Amino acid sequence: MTSRSVFCTKARWLRRTSSGWLTCLAASGLLSPAVLAQNSELPRLASTTAPARLTIKEFFKKPLIAAPALSPSGRYLAVRVAGDDDKVRLAVIDLQALSAPKIVAGFADVDIYSHHWVNDTRLVFDVDTAQDGSGSISHRGVWAVDRDGSNYKQLVENQTYFVTGGRGIGDKSLTANWSLHDTLEDGSDDVVVERGLWSRDADSTSVALSRLNTRTGALRNISAGAPSHVRRWMLDWRGEPAALLTLKDGRNTTYLRAPDGSWKVWQAHDAYRATQHDTPRWFGPDGQALVSAGHQGFTALFKLDPTTQRRAAEPFVSFKGYDARVNLVFDSQAQQLLGFHFETDAPSSHWLNPEMRRQQALIDARLPASNNRIECRPCLGSARWVVTALSDRAPPTFYLFTPATGVLENLAASRPWVNPASMGMRDVVRVKTRDGLDMPVLITRPAQFGKPAPGAAPIKQPAVVLVHGGPYVRGTHWAWEPMAQFLASRGYVVIEPEFRGSTGYGFAHFKAGWKQWGLAMQDDVADALAWAVKAGEVDAARVCIAGASYGGYAALMGVIRHPDLYRCAINWVGVTDIELMYTVNWSDFSQEWKQWGMPALVGDRTADAEQLRATSPLQRALEIKRPLLMAYGGEDRRVPLKHGTDLRDAMRPDQLLEWVVYPDEGHGWRTLKTNQDFWARVERFLALHTAGPAR
Repeated sequence: MTSRSVFCTKARWLRRTSSGWLTCLAASGLLSPAVLAQNSELPRLASTTAPARLTIKEFFKKPLIAAPALSPSGRYLAVRVAGDDDKVRLAVIDLQALSAPKIVAGFADVDIYSHHWVNDTRLVFDVDTAQDGSGSISHRGVWAVDRDGSNYKQLVENQTYFVTGGRGIGDKSLTANWSLHDTLEDGSDDVVVERGLWSRDADSTSVALSRLNTRTGALRNISAGAPSHVRRWMLDWRGEPAALLTLKDGRNTTYLRAPDGSWKVWQAHDAYRATQHDTPRWFGPDGQALVSAGHQGFTALFKLDPTTQRRAAEPFVSFKGYDARVNLVFDSQAQQLLGFHFETDAPSSHWLNPEMRRQQALIDARLPASNNRIECRPCLGSARWVVTALSDRAPPTFYLFTPATGVLENLAASRPWVNPASMGMRDVVRVKTRDGLDMPVLITRPAQFGKPAPGAAPIKQPAVVLVHGGPYVRGTHWAWEPMAQFLASRGYVVIEPEFRGSTGYGFAHFKAGWKQWGLAMQDDVADALAWAVKAGEVDAARVCIAGASYGGYAALMGVIRHPDLYRCAINWVGVTDIELMYTVNWSDFSQEWKQWGMPALVGDRTADAEQLRATSPLQRALEIKRPLLMAYGGEDRRVPLKHGTDLRDAMRPDQLLEWVVYPDEGHGWRTLKTNQDFWARVERFLALHTAGPAR
């Protein structure tokens, strides 16, 4: 099956068909099931009256409710909820008894990060202790609890010693290098856990895989006989190991498990310099398997022949202009692959099962102004589903859907204090760079201006070029996002380029960014701004560049390489010296990455030494002619504080610099207090340096 055009135009389709946006009925917070049962009214269109501007706190405080997950029977709902102290706890609702939400787990000094049902009685969860910029946090710890709050047990230690305020802290079972790998759907009390490496530089050890009983703590190894240097495991639909990936000396090798239980080499390739390669993604019943591989320059999903272990000639799923990154929906009871969720310019779903397709159409007809994602486990036999409705201007709103009756009921809004009418409109555009690369750019326009009507002259506004971190990630998503919406609420057009090196847009787009820090990657950022200026929406004399991590680096290089384009720069937790990325010994970068990854993607410290010096802001500190705001976390292990202090100390007193350190923060801001302080600084800084006539 290949993609259809509707997959790639969902955001624009919403523009054409909806005259308003969702507003939240759950004005006072999480609705209890009793209230839910009495109020099945769907959201109304937003008011046309001018809404009040949100405060910084309202943008950056945690959502009231997040990640509703139904138990396997569909009777119980587990959600993460934020209290008045902005701490996130785990709550369970009995949907049949219409009970109020019951807090079953929580801590005084950390947030619950993720939660999963083990079976209809038991849950597992971990905590959020730090930000490392990679999208994953190691040493979270793992806990288990029954849905009524009883039988609480810590299964895996948390490396952060200050986790307090819970029960059973002393009954630790596994050391902190263990983590949750996956849950099972066999009705048992078991989960699958993996043992990571204490030392990222370990030469011969591997990530190990075991089944763990969440009540007794009993551990059973399921990775015996695997090769060494395993870094990633893939399970089949029953929770048994089916494939693994090893990493050694910059080489990846993929193994598939044979029927006799032995491991057979399937493919090997360079881990960093290779072109697109095949990667196992899913193993279903009766030998069904899917792998991702290159197709016409983009990653597509292919069926794998169970006999020959070769992929089909034509893709099962592919999208024009986007890599096929999908979340498959498999019903373990029906043993049927029902469909998949995906993201192109906006999130959407495609159903292979006719009944799921019919129900999705019913839900979309009831909620025409949002993208609506069905969550169910299992789907075909479940009494209820959760529906998550979102758009660019509305944070997620959650519903309960009864497939037998077609009844769609309000559950809660994640951020009920947000009025979509006051939020900016977000659109994905395609911009040609100076060398002809097709670059996606996400534009957020202030609500009071919006997208100009055809034939109408746009109103030029100040702008912030917001550069994503990574950089080898997809950095933007069409859904509501607090940073961009905050800036838009203050009157700025927000320009977010998916510059070369960003992933998700084909291999050529990714490879074009190799060794281009501060060079063509930086030109792409400038080209995105040039497009917005040419379109007449941005006042070229009132632009600031900003970003975190790699984005902070790009903000610095922006005012060094292109000082005429920007009036100011904001860098938080940004790299200032590429050489320091190689040499600093308290960073969390592994030796494998330093030895093999960085030379390929960033630059070789010997062969490319001159280029790395020329593209390191620290080496060009005196060339910074624009006002600069810099902020760092004292506990950052991804970009240590030294990056910031070295650049600060290299600047002259007459260079305009605002400097702040948050001692207890890591690679990003975790607390509401820090976010309020930092974004207040940003607001004042932008108002000061983007006001007034052209320079």
